[in-house]
Amino acid sequence: MKMKLAVLPGDGIGPEVMDASVRVLKTVCACFNHEAGFTKGLLGGAAIDETGSPLPEETLKLCRESDAILLGAVGGPKWDHNPARLRPEKGLLGLRKAMGLFANLRPVKAYRPLLPAAPLKPEVIDKVDLLIVRELTGGLYFGQPSERRGPEKESVVDTLQYSKTEIERIVEKAFQLAQIRRGKLTSVDKANVLESSRMWREIVDKTASRYPDVEVEHMLVDATAMQLIARPGQFDVIVTENLFGDILSDEASMITGSLGMLPSASLRADRFGMYEPVHGSAPDIAGQGKANPLGMILSTAMMLRYSFGLEKEAAAVEKAVDAVLAAGYCTGDLKVPDGKIVSTNELADKIIDHLKENHAKSLHV
Repeated sequence: MKMKLAVLPGDGIGPEVMDASVRVLKTVCACFNHEAGFTKGLLGGAAIDETGSPLPEETLKLCRESDAILLGAVGGPKWDHNPARLRPEKGLLGLRKAMGLFANLRPVKAYRPLLPAAPLKPEVIDKVDLLIVRELTGGLYFGQPSERRGPEKESVVDTLQYSKTEIERIVEKAFQLAQIRRGKLTSVDKANVLESSRMWREIVDKTASRYPDVEVEHMLVDATAMQLIARPGQFDVIVTENLFGDILSDEASMITGSLGMLPSASLRADRFGMYEPVHGSAPDIAGQGKANPLGMILSTAMMLRYSFGLEKEAAAVEKAVDAVLAAGYCTGDLKVPDGKIVSTNELADKIIDHLKENHAKSLHV
């Protein structure tokens, strides 16, 4: 298979974790006889510095001409005082909207070697394997433009806006995913307060009639936040709107022990997607080789699975990550007792070595 990939390293540690993941992906292609073309583009703060725009037209053109997008991370204090239209995050939001990437998938898995590194009790998070499905192009982040009102601009308005179609398509995607996992869907809202949540809940109930094999429950977002920490093992697929999904998925990083472990996929109706780690740009450790590349590497595994249907290749990457962690190798953020702390590139090297060894073994079976 041939893959044409847009590579957007972004800011901070983005280029480091991207380089590591591209090396892993090139190894996968060599082992499984695929071809991948990698074309770099600018996004976020790096794009602002070079072009004056967080999302240059050249980058948008590159993404539209590619089969999938790999994204590192955007943002940093350097641009915190820029006007809203020149914030790095505007580039990311604009790219999601322009490419129609409405479904954000954030898997959260407890890795046994990392249980001691998590702040939660091992018995609470052991065997947790859940998927947060976040609506990505509507809600507060994309409502009517924020504005400050009054003579002294002493009040502010942000608009939470959703269309029926926007809710229907993300709910449908969540039901489909629950159907091929463990058959349980938790829809998260704030229906006791928000009209948008009441509409959300009505659509979930209507959609449920077409998926009799999926168990459905509704849960308020505040209760969900509590249950994610108290009893995360009860969840299979969680579907929710943009802001709630953003907050809950970051909270869920406590299950893995680090934001650096969380991958994500942003999909549209076809197989096109953008793949990025959940973590931010961490400018305080940029360029020091301390960044955890596993969230980005696991994001490439999601790309292989969702955009190209390469399940065997995706599983090979995930198994390599499992094996390297089981061997005790990790970056400093994971704080594994007696862990063998290695650099960003060294951790990628360990995964590459495991992929090559497994491939060699398979040739001799």
